[in-house]
Amino acid sequence: MAAPGEAPWMVVRAAPTCPRCFGPVQEPSAWSSAWRCPRHGDVPPYGTRPPSPASLTSIRQSATVPVWLPWPLPAGWLVTGFGEAGDERSGVRGSVVALSGPSITHGPADLLLVAEEPGVGLGAAYAGLPGPDPGEGVGAGPPHAKVNVNGHPTPLWCVPDVPGDRAAYAGEALGRWLWAIAWPPDAGWLLVLAQLALADFRDVEWDVPFGALSPRLVAA
Repeated sequence: MAAPGEAPWMVVRAAPTCPRCFGPVQEPSAWSSAWRCPRHGDVPPYGTRPPSPASLTSIRQSATVPVWLPWPLPAGWLVTGFGEAGDERSGVRGSVVALSGPSITHGPADLLLVAEEPGVGLGAAYAGLPGPDPGEGVGAGPPHAKVNVNGHPTPLWCVPDVPGDRAAYAGEALGRWLWAIAWPPDAGWLLVLAQLALADFRDVEWDVPFGALSPRLVAA
């Protein structure tokens, strides 16, 4: 149901897609209760939501994984959409929070924060990798960045072999993969220099500033 003052369409997800390739998926049938991608087999259906209080409320209520949001937000940054992989049967097994703001150089920047169970593949898909997980380099050697999760420094490693228009970092938090994918690559300074504090918005209810829908949610 829409929040007061919001139109009902604002809480409807986009048509479900595969979380690994964003291609179309086949709906459950009388022979199978799973959604199916022609390339990747059974998958949790993925859909995006517009930036609104109703979208945030919906994903918070259904998520079985964290819904990470930097809090407080960096100066000039806004929440610009959400994504979720899962259905009523399985619950949300992967969450995406999109943010947009000023880059360290000229122009805008975008950041996607992904929390997911192993094998879902959302973070790898947005990072431009075949997936589904970040690979052996994550967790090996000194971390390249740290974020503060529930008062604890949490290491992140730079993910290699991503396209040159972005930077991707990955680690583990609360037993789930934590991804941060930034456009342009120098927007990763938020992680390296700012040491963001992440809050799980399943547990809090704060007023969040929203901007226009991030194009990164629909065009990886």
